[in-house]
Amino acid sequence: MAAFTTGIRNVSLATALLACAYASSTFTNPLLSSGPDPWVIYDNGFYYYTDTTAKNITLWRTADITDLKQAEKKVIWTPPPGRPYSHDLWAPELHKVNGHWYIYFAADAGQNATHRLWVLKDLSPDPFGGEWKLLGPVQGLQQHWAIDPTVFEESGRKYIVWSGWPGNTDGTQDLYIAQLKAPAKVKGKRVLISSPQYDWERFGNVNEGPEILKHGSKIFLIYSASGCWTDHYALGMLVASADSNLLDPASWTKIDHPVFTGSTAAHAFGTGHNTFFKSPDGTQDWILYHANPEPNEGCGRFRSPRAQPFTWDANGMPDFGSPVPLGQPLPKPSGTKDP
Repeated sequence: MAAFTTGIRNVSLATALLACAYASSTFTNPLLSSGPDPWVIYDNGFYYYTDTTAKNITLWRTADITDLKQAEKKVIWTPPPGRPYSHDLWAPELHKVNGHWYIYFAADAGQNATHRLWVLKDLSPDPFGGEWKLLGPVQGLQQHWAIDPTVFEESGRKYIVWSGWPGNTDGTQDLYIAQLKAPAKVKGKRVLISSPQYDWERFGNVNEGPEILKHGSKIFLIYSASGCWTDHYALGMLVASADSNLLDPASWTKIDHPVFTGSTAAHAFGTGHNTFFKSPDGTQDWILYHANPEPNEGCGRFRSPRAQPFTWDANGMPDFGSPVPLGQPLPKPSGTKDP
């Protein structure tokens, strides 16, 4: 009887070890209970993550992007009161430009119509432990409402893309691009590259949250369409050749259908405002986006960050698939090491 009992214990131990190994090699969404407008960048073995807190800029640092709940977390900058940038800090993004760290974000003076694009610079090489300084608004832009800035480089030229109003009043949000003369200064005027034109973009007449994805000789601009306050919020896509004039609207071709939409079965409503990252070993492409777990939850703190891998079709176009259900185990990004 003792030998039989020992056998049971050994089987139980083996089962527990297998379960532990499986748990350490998989993860489930959401990565955090709340996290609108997620952004992630990989540098020197760490993922740096941020999202919209509205009141400050907060960074997470981790070697395992799927383990954000246990990641180091730090508020790196809080605006003083009473300034044009003291309220509604939206969609911050951390970028390395010319070897230095910058954070691009939108903020206002207490009224939505005063939203403009702002830039922080890290005075040290460590974005998590450095001293951050506000450089000011992005210089050279017309004084129009603007949010959701992202920057990228192609063929030695740097660009900024954002969502803005065509005039001084609300009614539609378009996507604009401009060349950067310096990290916080544009060269020339803004260029309109996308307006809401298809029915699926016109639930609120919104194009926002532009993000750049490169593959082969193509540049993809993935954006969020329709109002975030609706369950119609979804991802659209523009495509340009990398060797084209990116300041020429004719260089950008809009795909006539959404490329990533919500799923009732996955508890993913209002899917949008995404970012992209590579697995630690560089072999996989991943999308990180926010969504609400239930319908009609709008633009609030119910939005949570979710990650899943995506592939490329035979024509070199991204295939994002459908949202993976909440709680469904997924293998961690390839090359992720145990803590």
